[in-house]
Amino acid sequence: MVFIVILTLVAILGYLIMPDSTPLANNMTVQLSLKKPGSEFMMLRLRKTEPVDTVNIFAKMLYGQPSFYRDIPITGYHFTKDAVIVDEYVGLEDKPEKKSYLIPATKGGTPAGIIHKTFWLGTDIYGRDMLSRLILGTRISLSVGLMAVIISMLLGVTIGAIAGYFGGWIDAGLSWLMNILWSLPALLLVIAISFALGKGLWQIFIAVGLSMWVEVARLVRGQVMSLKQVEYIEAARSLGFNNTRIISKHILPNIIGPILVLASSNFASAILLEAGLSFLGFGAQPPMPTWGSMIKEHYGYIVMDAAYLAIMPGLAIMLLVYAFNLVTVGLRDAYDIKSQSTRF
Repeated sequence: MVFIVILTLVAILGYLIMPDSTPLANNMTVQLSLKKPGSEFMMLRLRKTEPVDTVNIFAKMLYGQPSFYRDIPITGYHFTKDAVIVDEYVGLEDKPEKKSYLIPATKGGTPAGIIHKTFWLGTDIYGRDMLSRLILGTRISLSVGLMAVIISMLLGVTIGAIAGYFGGWIDAGLSWLMNILWSLPALLLVIAISFALGKGLWQIFIAVGLSMWVEVARLVRGQVMSLKQVEYIEAARSLGFNNTRIISKHILPNIIGPILVLASSNFASAILLEAGLSFLGFGAQPPMPTWGSMIKEHYGYIVMDAAYLAIMPGLAIMLLVYAFNLVTVGLRDAYDIKSQSTRF
């Protein structure tokens, strides 16, 4: 739970704590592609000619701040009057190119635009900061999991409660629908929904949520069927309470434990589904960073000397899913439902 809380804070702060705070962490420096973790480079920062607006802290936290500068990696520099001549870094096997820029020196003899930049987790194939993209990928994974759980809970609890409480032809029709969807593989169902809705982040929210409500509905249906004949429900009926009040005030609060356990489990499943979709190209589209798409871009480097490019997002997925599975076990133990089945 502590690990999930930490990642949630990281996802909320987002751009405020990322080394690369540009939108989608998409600041490319192609010369610095595939650099090892901990690599440090000297950079010449040149002010962009086009105007760039400064956003407030909340807009930056949500969407990032477009960069005011263009970064050029260099290996050395020296001055000539009001200009600086730099050795522009091209690659490991190429000699630096000498170029001149009109940048005055400061009192200490250092150009105002010279900085040192460290890539703590290295760079990807496009020269983008891996740490920044991993942090932003945390936000994507947690938001997909949260929205998918909310959608699946709303649909599943509503349909399951109606089917279990009213029975008869209503239960038969809804159970037939649930059995049909239950027989379809979750990933194939999500892909089919994605084809219908289109590619994008919000489409993934809806597609994953619509693929997970059946488990919730089956659980709620079975729980409601076992509770609707107990004495306090009969007493509520005799007092003239309507069906909506009986379901919402007397039945659902008594089955909240199993629902929370399934919600935690579905959170982990939603993260895996989103990663699988992104890996297959049906998830959020580039340049938006997701852990699944990062694995897709770099899985070919596993057999080379840059396997960490695919291992790091894969490890992030594994740790987050494992954390939610541990929370699921903890909730199951807390509500003492080990002997209860989620299939009815």
